[in-house]
Amino acid sequence: MRNYRVKTINSLVRGLEVLRALQSMRAASLHDLHQTTGLSKSTLTRILHTLHLQGMVWQRMADGAYLPSHSLQQRAQFDNADWLVEIASPVLADLCRNVSWPSVLTIPRLDHVEVLETNQPRSYFDDIPLGPIGFRANMLRSASGRAYLAFCPDREREAVLRRLRGRNQPGDELAHDAARIMTVVRETRERGYSVRDPDFGGHYAKVRDDWDDARNSIAMPICVDGHVLGCINLTWKNKLMTIATAVKRHLGALSEAVKTIERRAVAEGVGMPAAAGARRAASKQTRARKSGG
Repeated sequence: MRNYRVKTINSLVRGLEVLRALQSMRAASLHDLHQTTGLSKSTLTRILHTLHLQGMVWQRMADGAYLPSHSLQQRAQFDNADWLVEIASPVLADLCRNVSWPSVLTIPRLDHVEVLETNQPRSYFDDIPLGPIGFRANMLRSASGRAYLAFCPDREREAVLRRLRGRNQPGDELAHDAARIMTVVRETRERGYSVRDPDFGGHYAKVRDDWDDARNSIAMPICVDGHVLGCINLTWKNKLMTIATAVKRHLGALSEAVKTIERRAVAEGVGMPAAAGARRAASKQTRARKSGG
């Protein structure tokens, strides 16, 4: 580049310094950035706000961390969930404002579902203990795990069950009961949303009598092109609301949140939304089997 005799823009230099720091750390708190860059927190707040308005930075709800937008990086791989968290986070915030109860975004791993984001800090009922970022929820017993299993491709489900059977660990016993698994899948598809196992109290392996988080959940899958990218749940206190009441009051809001995330995923070039179609197709198949067709 030519050696122009002009002054540099110091504010731009500081902004780029913050952006480079975020890209190197992937996620950072305001204090992390203060220690790394030496900039004051008030300056950092102005820079981060500006970068956010330009679509270069976003803030995770679960812990307040700042992250660089995936749009600045190489196109995310299908199984790289950073971009999914980024587009789902504001939708979760809207959902929480609408229903007051907290939710989590989970994604499927090989033998569990992992919590990647939660709006719990913004929930009116912020005393409900939800799994932190990285929490591993039971694939077979949690509402989020069951939403994934019910709507993922059949071969994918069987691969998960095969892994769980091979591990033979406490909490995975249901993987050995093929008939019960298919009942869970069929009933979940018929409803269009999943529920917890009645004996699931939040602990991976323990039954509710031994570990009870005093809450319940429903969940729905985020589906694109026949694949389950993740799941959104809705959680409430058992003593305040039954499953039937929660569904009547809040299923519409949860469903709309899922559809919004699916549309945004498509806008990012992932594919065509398939959740509604997958749910309708699954329900038709179930009814056909019942009628002998």
